[in-house]
Amino acid sequence: FFTVNFAQNIELENCNLTGNLLADSKIVLNDYEELSAVFALDDLPDKKSPALAGVMSAVLPGSGEFYVGEYLKAAIFFAVEVTLITVAVVNNNEGDELTAEFEAFADEHWSAVDYSEYMMDHWQELGLSEQCVIDINYEGNLQPWERVNWDDLNHCESSIGVFSHRLPIHGQQQYYELIGKYKQYSSGWDEFNGTVYNQVPQIMKDYAVMRGNANDAYNVASTAVVGLYINHLLSAVDAIWSATTYNKDLAIKMRVQNIQVADRIELVPTLNISYKF
Repeated sequence: FFTVNFAQNIELENCNLTGNLLADSKIVLNDYEELSAVFALDDLPDKKSPALAGVMSAVLPGSGEFYVGEYLKAAIFFAVEVTLITVAVVNNNEGDELTAEFEAFADEHWSAVDYSEYMMDHWQELGLSEQCVIDINYEGNLQPWERVNWDDLNHCESSIGVFSHRLPIHGQQQYYELIGKYKQYSSGWDEFNGTVYNQVPQIMKDYAVMRGNANDAYNVASTAVVGLYINHLLSAVDAIWSATTYNKDLAIKMRVQNIQVADRIELVPTLNISYKF
C-alpha cells in the first residue's frame, strides 16, 4: 500500500477568529470541509482494458491474465490449453491408425461375393418367393467388392424382409460400420459356415472390437476439442473479471481540507493514490 499526496495552498478569506481557544476551535471545525472525487478509470495510467484482456484470452487462453498480471492463472490456462491440444491430436492420430487397421482387416476377411452368394443360395430360408439374381464377375484379378453388381445386391437386400439395411458401396464409412454391426452381413465373413444368416462368427466380433477401439480414440479427441472451447471461454471471462478487479483496486481520491498556518487558514487539496496488493 502506498500514498502520494499533492497539495496546493489556497488562502481562506473571511475566517474571523475570536481569540478564544474553544470558540476558535468550533469556527475551524465548522469551516472544515472534505471533498472527495473519484477519478474516472479511463484517466488511470496503469488501467487495464477488460475488452482487450477478454479478446486476448479468447484467442490464446492465459494471455489476457498475463496482460493483467495474473501470472499464476495465466500459466494454468495455458497449460490446460497445451494439454487438451496434445490429447486431441494424439487420440485423433490414434483413431486414424486404428481405422486404417480395421478397414484393411475388413477388406481381407469380408467378401461381398460370399454375401451375395449366400442370399442367392438361401433365398427360401430368407423368405423369398423366388431366387434373387446378383451379377457376379468371376473373371480377372478383381477384389470381391469389384466383382459384384451393387445395384443387384441392394435390390436383393430390399426383397428380403428380415434384412434391415442396404449395404453402401465399398469404401464408405457406413460400409465398414454395417458389416461389423448387423447380423445380416455375417455370411460375408471368412469363418461363417452356417446356414442361418444371424449366426455371428468370432471374427465378426473381433472386428467389432477393433472398430470400437478406433471410435473410443475419436471420442476422446472430440471431448478434448470441446474442452478447448470451454477453456477459451472460461479464460476470456476470467480475464475480463481480472482486468475489472485490477482497475477497481486503483483508488484515486482528492480531498480538500482547512489547515491552520500561523496567522491564516489555508485550503489544501490533497490527491491520494492508493494501490492494494
